[in-house]
Amino acid sequence: MPQPDTPSPTVSQLVAQRIEALYGQPLAELEAIADATPETTLLAALTGTHGDLALAERNIAFQLQRLRELTAPDQEIGRFAAGHILDCARRIAESVATRDAYAKSTSAVLGGLRRASAPDTHQPAVPAPATPTATTSRTR
Repeated sequence: MPQPDTPSPTVSQLVAQRIEALYGQPLAELEAIADATPETTLLAALTGTHGDLALAERNIAFQLQRLRELTAPDQEIGRFAAGHILDCARRIAESVATRDAYAKSTSAVLGGLRRASAPDTHQPAVPAPATPTATTSRTR
């Protein structure tokens, strides 16, 4: 019996999974943390880039649907429709380029990051090296 086609995950879904695995929390919670943090952080950059990536994917899906409507077999392609078809194609190309750029840069950043392991509570903490005290001497 053939299995129903399950849609493959989108690039933004894969990036979201990697962000969640890195930080150990659901993306919605991470976005709330990033939004509540007043300074710019890596988390804010990752969640913001993910949002831009998801927006590009939604635009691709919307423009593809519109293109399918404009080119349906029962539609006549006149001067008006031709302009819309070209516009949809241009927007799809722009969104694909945007998606690919965000995916490439975000994947590179995520590929360079590793989740820090929890500290071993049975091991004594390593003391910080003593900082030398600065002595100042006056010179003329």
